Amino acid sequence: MDTARVGVLLGPTASGKTETSLSLARRLDAEILSADSMLVYRYMDIGTAKPTTAQRQQVTHHVIDVVNPNEPYDAAWYRRDALRAVRDIVNRGKRVLVVGGTGLYLRALTMGLFSGPGADPRLRRQLEEWGNSRLYKRLLEVDPEAAARLHPNDRVRMIRAIEVYCLTGKPISLFQREHGFARPLFPVLFLGLQVDRQTLISRIHRRAEKMFLTGLMEEIEALVARGYGPQLRPMQSFAYRHAYNVLIGRISREEAIRRMTRDTWRLARRQMTWFKKEPDILWLPCTEEDTMAGLLEEFWDSTSKSVIARAMTAP
Repeated sequence: MDTARVGVLLGPTASGKTETSLSLARRLDAEILSADSMLVYRYMDIGTAKPTTAQRQQVTHHVIDVVNPNEPYDAAWYRRDALRAVRDIVNRGKRVLVVGGTGLYLRALTMGLFSGPGADPRLRRQLEEWGNSRLYKRLLEVDPEAAARLHPNDRVRMIRAIEVYCLTGKPISLFQREHGFARPLFPVLFLGLQVDRQTLISRIHRRAEKMFLTGLMEEIEALVARGYGPQLRPMQSFAYRHAYNVLIGRISREEAIRRMTRDTWRLARRQMTWFKKEPDILWLPCTEEDTMAGLLEEFWDSTSKSVIARAMTAP
């Protein structure tokens, strides 16, 4: 891993990462390592905006379709799979382009994870029965620092934070501070896709419409037929949750599109809040692909980190 130099293309959902990354990877002889927490699930293609089969034939992708929707997967498992992929790509003489919007996955890969307790299935089942308001209230009591960082509807991370406290008597924020996340495990160049608010909302809405036009309802029907019910964590994502409500007649397709647009825009805002805390991201619009390609080329070929310093101070 000492020879790994990792380029990262990040940004909020619907910012154009897929198209831009494919073009960059083809130009620069790179393979794409996904950092998206939904793309790991098999059979969930349309509702996750997963790269198509044709796109994945153009450029090799990694850490996509690794578990079934009813199987557990978290940042620690992602880090294991992603590091394995990085090693494989580098050993074959290719370049690594990490692409995604899941901040925790990006941090797990580049900075590592703190050494906390493993999951407790029995405790997890108990906490899964709690509503979001109860989880958030408990988190405020045991770890107000973590509660201030998390959205009150972020069930997965709230449950993990409470679990850590119950198992250790210490707040998860303390473990995270002790870890520090101070330096990357290998040289990294972070490039972020910059999209203005109105353009992003428009893209999110068009993508929601396209999902229904290209078979989202057929996909949700197939998932249910396989036994993957609405209670599963990946089935709670916006596209599948609202499509399932269309399937059972609870809401109309038009209402589902409206809710998907609303909820996805909220997610994009939370992603940007996360990224704003990361100091080393160089933000560029999609139209600056030539600039991105130049920075990545120099970074991958460089024997020093000077390219990063120049990029961060560029006007």
